[in-house]
Amino acid sequence: MQNTKKLALAVLVQTALISTAFASEQSESKGFVEDAEGSVLFRTGYLTRDKKNGAADTSSAAQTAMVKIESGYTQGTVGFGVGIIGDTSFKLGKNGHTDNQMIPTHPQNNADDTKDAYDYWTRGGGIVKARISNTEVRYGTHVLDLPVLASNTTRLVPEYFEGVLATSREINGLELTVGKFTKNQMSDQISTDENELDRAVVWGAKYKFNDKVNASYFGIDSKNALERHYVNANYKQALANNSSLTYDFSGYHTEFDEEAETYSQTTDDLSDRKNDIWAISGTYNTGYHNVMLAYQQNSGNVGYDYGQNADGFQSIYLPNSYLSDFIGNDEKSVQLQYTYDFAGLNVPGLSWTTAYVYGWDIDVADLSNRSQLIVDNATEREFFNQVKYTVQSGFAKDASLRLRHSYYRASDEYQAGNYIGDTNEWRVWLDIPVKLF
Repeated sequence: MQNTKKLALAVLVQTALISTAFASEQSESKGFVEDAEGSVLFRTGYLTRDKKNGAADTSSAAQTAMVKIESGYTQGTVGFGVGIIGDTSFKLGKNGHTDNQMIPTHPQNNADDTKDAYDYWTRGGGIVKARISNTEVRYGTHVLDLPVLASNTTRLVPEYFEGVLATSREINGLELTVGKFTKNQMSDQISTDENELDRAVVWGAKYKFNDKVNASYFGIDSKNALERHYVNANYKQALANNSSLTYDFSGYHTEFDEEAETYSQTTDDLSDRKNDIWAISGTYNTGYHNVMLAYQQNSGNVGYDYGQNADGFQSIYLPNSYLSDFIGNDEKSVQLQYTYDFAGLNVPGLSWTTAYVYGWDIDVADLSNRSQLIVDNATEREFFNQVKYTVQSGFAKDASLRLRHSYYRASDEYQAGNYIGDTNEWRVWLDIPVKLF
């Protein structure tokens, strides 16, 4: 593993020295002030989960302002810059049942065992950055979008990681990434390292062969937690009448350390917990219609357990992922998804996505003896719908309203304690972006 990381870093440094045939990003810098950008995203968020089978319901509503201000790069061979990112929020209503990663809560409980939500809170941090040619290094607070370490952005505010990330695009079509992170702050956490991340080293590469074929590989070594590898390849086939068919393959291989937390292993041997999960999908696009069919499959003695080890609460770049990610031990799942763009009915900016996912053959272990199976054929299913409207012009341009609903059900053996448990969920987001400069 150490040799792999050293090789990735060596390649990244080497490519920074290559003379290329396309423009250097740093040579086109206009200046520290001239390229500066600032924005605020005002978000009103509401998330409620109607739980079944006696489980407690949760409901949260809050308002936030997410700020991002970043300078350009100074001119010269090596450019330097700075930036800040953060959010300040307040709850709407009492939020007495907010245990859903939306709003931070005080550690003490009330007499009825509900948690007190913070009235208001502020989080964030800064970055310093440097760039030479088409290679950039950023140190500070990040919102990550890597398949093996991705920040959760599906709550009120994003998940933050603190560390250093280098990205190089010296070779046309190739993007190399390497980084190291030492702190992880979830969306509902006040402390900058409440998830107690020790050290996570990431590396990866994306290559665009041509307009039809793309491929990528990423890896992570999280100390005392896990080692994970991700691969992806997709091919877009052009069809008649501006239609297309896109084939996509993606998969993860994970080996968990003895200290790692998992919730779905079917073994008591903490030194030998492994998972392989892969998915293949085909997406047909024609006009305003988009149809996807996907198949996903798990194997190993533990499910694809992610987010438990400060490894990113959104690190699941697979198609069958909505409220449930269909990642149970040995689970197989199939999905049918349909999206319609209402521009076809002269309502640009309005879209609707609906999907149905069914999972089966899930291994469920006895919680007191993980080597003892309760059942090997548990099932789960989800019916998902989302409507989103984005304002196309005028003073409110780019403001959006998104309504999302999931109807989730699982067999008796796969209820709360083993996974989500039967749930009806609503999410409502109103986003109003404001560009400062």
